Amino acid sequence: MIIFITVIILIACAVLAFFILVQNPKGGGLSGSFGSMSSQIMGVKQSGDVMEKGTWTIMGLIGALCIISVMFLEKPKKSRDVIKQSSGQTSPKQAPASGK
Repeated sequence: MIIFITVIILIACAVLAFFILVQNPKGGGLSGSFGSMSSQIMGVKQSGDVMEKGTWTIMGLIGALCIISVMFLEKPKKSRDVIKQSSGQTSPKQAPASGK
């Protein structure tokens, strides 16, 4: 099950990268300083909303899948318990201390 969830997380990461790379720049940072103002004026506003909602949805899905994947991880066994059980040794019990 953990492999299935991991594959879904990787696919969702690829889709998230696609959504981020396809979005039009908002005009801040380096894109605005190099003269790409024409993309702001001629850009389509409705597709930006869909891309932004898709980005947040995929990001939430990845976060939820990461949290859910922890439930399917196996707990590691203590190595001392495994060695004692395989060799047949038992831990010695201590006698209760007498209060004289």
